[in-house]
Amino acid sequence: MFTKEIPDLDLGQISRSGQCFRMRQIGEDTYALIAFGRYLEVRQEGERISFSCTEEEFEKIWRGYFDLDTDYGRIKQAVDPADAYLQAAVRLGGGIRILQQELWETIVTFIISQRNNIPRIKKCVDMLCRAFGKKDVDFRGEMYDLFPTPEALAGVSEKDLRDCNLGYRAPYIHKTARMVCDGTVDLGQLHTLDHGAARQQLRRFCGVGEKVADCICLFALHHMEAFPVDTHIQDMLRKYPGGFPFERYEGYAGMIQQYAFYYELFGERNLV
Repeated sequence: MFTKEIPDLDLGQISRSGQCFRMRQIGEDTYALIAFGRYLEVRQEGERISFSCTEEEFEKIWRGYFDLDTDYGRIKQAVDPADAYLQAAVRLGGGIRILQQELWETIVTFIISQRNNIPRIKKCVDMLCRAFGKKDVDFRGEMYDLFPTPEALAGVSEKDLRDCNLGYRAPYIHKTARMVCDGTVDLGQLHTLDHGAARQQLRRFCGVGEKVADCICLFALHHMEAFPVDTHIQDMLRKYPGGFPFERYEGYAGMIQQYAFYYELFGERNLV
């Protein structure tokens, strides 16, 4: 176990925030996740976070994954004090961070996310990994499923993908996997592009529109200016009849979007 004091991080908020789909709660304060081919368990006691890995692995993989070099306290302090809505959103979801996820997995999972809800997306992703991902062994000696490679998904039939409850998204994923395998879109190059150019390239994939492309830019390429707009964010934007102040949050509007998205899902008026 490697333990570190980390401010502005709440594992529960991150797991519910709709940006990652292979993170699950396994105890009162403990979460398990699979990313970059690794299995990790994380336990939180206030700002004290314990990781089931060595310090070397933490520095190599998880520091970047949890975006620990970004000052989220500064971002929260920059929210307009007179903006009651965003102030409430920050109070509710102030432990969210933008995860820096693996690009291929993010492309596929956000194609799956279209017109879908978070619990169902997680089930579809689990089925996909179980059916087509390689197996590995965690630190307890238990098996877990890796996310399937582009080659694995390009090599199966659309029917096989539909069997994972993907519905109309199955051909999108199949064609997207083939585009990666034949070099139509170079995933490595995407990491070198700015937000506008990366979004344009991502939209070449089947089933990737503007919103999904912005999600991929934000959650995998770490373009903090990306601002995905779904129905929840449309509801938020309507609260600003004079227009949302994008200029105030230039360079990190994507983080503001996450606070708003979380508030639209879990704000007091939405709780049963």
